[in-house]
Amino acid sequence: HILAEMAKSIATPRADISKYAPKITTIRIPVSRIKDVIGPGGKVIKDIIARTGASIDIEDDGSVAIASASSESVDQAIKMIRALTQEAEVGKTYLGTVRRIMEFGAFVEIFPGTDGLVHISDLANARVKKVEDVLKEGDEVLVKVVSVDRSGKIRLSRKEALAEQGGQGAGDGRQQQKA
Repeated sequence: HILAEMAKSIATPRADISKYAPKITTIRIPVSRIKDVIGPGGKVIKDIIARTGASIDIEDDGSVAIASASSESVDQAIKMIRALTQEAEVGKTYLGTVRRIMEFGAFVEIFPGTDGLVHISDLANARVKKVEDVLKEGDEVLVKVVSVDRSGKIRLSRKEALAEQGGQGAGDGRQQQKA
């Protein structure tokens, strides 16, 4: 009887949800990356909440519930969380930024908070005497993830990334590389 009365009011559900209804999305992140999303003293998650206006709830199993009145706010929060929890894929090429130059190579950030080492022998096909001959801090450079060891250290190769792009891996390497 109750269903019949409800059917009189609205026979089929509305195609669109009210613009006033909260948008809620749940995503999963690796448990090991929860600390990256929360940050020291909750600093990172508070910043995401402040910048997006979304409500974020993280469970111990890696479930992240994101709610907001606007779907744009939810999407922006998801994008920010995904950027923080992204993991390097072996064999994948990234456009990274040179963060530090050392005698033995360069540390390149491939996405926020994640960097790897390009050994001097992996900078170019030709022999490189000094890392600074090829790269400088702040350069954007294509790098390929060669390996990730058990401790999470990422080994990168500029030489392999250039070979895939059809480059020879020589030259001064200072031109800005774009994917």
